[in-house]
Amino acid sequence: MAATSATDEPVSGELVSVAHALSLPAESYGNDPDIEMAWAMRAMQHAEVYYKLISSVDPQFLKLTKVDDQIYSEFRKNFEKLKIDVLDPEELKSESAKEKWRPFCLKFNGIVEDFNYGTLLRLDCSQGYTEENTIFAPRIQFFAIEIARNREGYNKAVYISVQDKEGEKEVNNGGEKRADSGEENTKNRGEKGAESGEEKEEGINREEKTDKGGEKGEEADKDISKSGEKAM
Repeated sequence: MAATSATDEPVSGELVSVAHALSLPAESYGNDPDIEMAWAMRAMQHAEVYYKLISSVDPQFLKLTKVDDQIYSEFRKNFEKLKIDVLDPEELKSESAKEKWRPFCLKFNGIVEDFNYGTLLRLDCSQGYTEENTIFAPRIQFFAIEIARNREGYNKAVYISVQDKEGEKEVNNGGEKRADSGEENTKNRGEKGAESGEEKEEGINREEKTDKGGEKGEEADKDISKSGEKAM
């Protein structure tokens, strides 16, 4: 354990109570609103982490537990025909469904850590954790369904959708940068063209002045010749 300094604030009794409550299975806390809120917050944090994970990595390559193979094998042996891309809540929450799920879940008591913790589960695996698309489920039920969704390719819809959106953003940002670069190049060319035009105009003015100077020189030569003739 890390050492604490004298300035560290002691952990409040309230926080200790909440922490203890969160270490218990979901059915242990009854209807206490404070504990339910703490559970909801913890479950939401877990859901956010998981959704980011399947959005950034191809879900088929994910490993959620040390016993994924065992969970998947037992799940499909007991729920061979269960439709998992879009779940029917009755297949999880009805009394007959609970009777079938209970022995499956209990098999992983002591194998999967916190196997019975309340966890958020999406009904439609192509959608996110919205209020309409989310139900509470024991953690082992979440693992069983999400491992199957990953292995059977259903969660890839989320990954592809997120990656496509990020690709569009990159393309749009690249187009904006190219447009800005084009405007700058056009502006620079315009400024250089204007400067070049000014230089040409100055050259023409210098030539005109030179021509006029030459004409005056010729006239001066003529005057000198006339003066010489007169002197003779």
